[in-house]
Amino acid sequence: MKRRAFLRSAAGALAATATIVAPTVSARTATRALRFVPHADLANFDPIWSTASIARNAGLLVWDMLYGVDSELRPQRQMVETEELSADGLTWTFRLRPGLAFHDGEPVLARDAVASINRWAAREPMGGMIKAIENELIVVDDRTLRWSLKRPFSKMLLALGKMTTTCCFVMPARIASTDPFKPIGEYIGSGPMRFARDEWLSGAKAIFEKDPGYLPRPEPASWLAGGKRILVDRIEWLVMPDPATAAAALLKGEVDWWERSIPDTLSMLEKSRDLTVAVTDPRGQVGILLMNHLFPPFDDVRARRALLMAISQEDYMHALVGDDDRQWRKMPGYFTPGTALYTEEGGDILKGPRKLDAAKRLLAESGYAGTPVTVMAAQDLPGHKVWGDVTVELLKRLDMKVNYAALDWGTVVARRMRKSAPGQGGWSLCITSVAGIDCADPTNKLIRAYGELPTNGWANSPLVESEVAAWFDATSLDEEKAAARRLNQAALDYVVYAPLGCFLARAAWRKTVTGIEKAPVPLFWNVSKAA
Repeated sequence: MKRRAFLRSAAGALAATATIVAPTVSARTATRALRFVPHADLANFDPIWSTASIARNAGLLVWDMLYGVDSELRPQRQMVETEELSADGLTWTFRLRPGLAFHDGEPVLARDAVASINRWAAREPMGGMIKAIENELIVVDDRTLRWSLKRPFSKMLLALGKMTTTCCFVMPARIASTDPFKPIGEYIGSGPMRFARDEWLSGAKAIFEKDPGYLPRPEPASWLAGGKRILVDRIEWLVMPDPATAAAALLKGEVDWWERSIPDTLSMLEKSRDLTVAVTDPRGQVGILLMNHLFPPFDDVRARRALLMAISQEDYMHALVGDDDRQWRKMPGYFTPGTALYTEEGGDILKGPRKLDAAKRLLAESGYAGTPVTVMAAQDLPGHKVWGDVTVELLKRLDMKVNYAALDWGTVVARRMRKSAPGQGGWSLCITSVAGIDCADPTNKLIRAYGELPTNGWANSPLVESEVAAWFDATSLDEEKAAARRLNQAALDYVVYAPLGCFLARAAWRKTVTGIEKAPVPLFWNVSKAA
């Protein structure tokens, strides 16, 4: 298929690895340095300001959290030593572990946690929900903070320990007290690694060095919970947007771990006796087409529904993974297949033969009159690039005019925040993807619809929000499932965004690397590298 030409060209280039020169590795690389190729460039390193998963992934190295979910999605204590909940469910008291310190040597105090919670809550919907029922969040003493509420919030610990962006990272109060709607410029944390800012080169590399003062918990590591023991001295993130270059560097031993290989390189990687190639997250990755709800044509629900009627998830998934249907799953809704809340309620619009003629009529009813639609897709992310091509083809089949903004991922993230009209530096449609675990429940901010989130085009539906609230108030799994079914129906009727399907991504690493955990994000604790 034409839209797979990019991936095929990468595979063809890989066959000529002798002519490929990978980016030069830092002169400071030693036998205890792990060289990692992330799925995207770390263009901005503020995991509260940025919604990009790459910022969250890097943030997990540098900043610690009060709680962290384990592989069963149960929140466990991290920086917290003990917590108490009053009998009426209205007051939470948290006491920090002793001996915690930031990378600049300053102790972690309750005031740092309070300031960090406030900055997080200003950007994170779950935090905003708690703030809406807050009486006060105060410092009791250097190690104790108290959060009192007007009514109970049963998912408090999940909010503070969740893996989905935006995570509640703890920063020094002087940094956390800055404007949450502007990126920070100082990257001091209390996590297991220090960020080597002097070596950071956006578009090329980001370097992390082991913090000798970090105090890991005694429990075994499990996702974001337990003892985060770093077994290498240094982790080098080397940005290689060209898949052929990344594959060649891995085959030659110039890098150790590639977070996300592309399907067209798999056969060659799997033949190497020096490599392990595996699905590290069986829940997969979810493709998403975001719509700007502020401007025509997608400010009209009829235009959004027309897209759902016309979208073929098969086209999007085959463009990335090829014709092997074992590598992807359909998503007639917003919850990841195989997870507890998965439902197809209201999903008929995404099933069966695509209805292009009916979609054209509905688009006409919405008032669409030929205004160009601006589509953003990152060209340095292979999946996003081919999905952008599929989207352009689809829009043309619907007789829509297209302005294709082929950008790098960092620019997409920044431009997605703008409220400008599509023809004035804004956007109409945007390609993105998230880990399947991010769509396991309504903690996923992309499904929220209260009109203030640029990450999903400022979607605004009181009905969607009421069903989200019903899930948060649920006290049993049956109640959660019932709320999820209603939410799926409401969100599809309103069309918060268009799900494109769920695919299995494969990581690849040298067999000299051990300890890689099966998780939705790359986790570096307990990962070692033989000399």
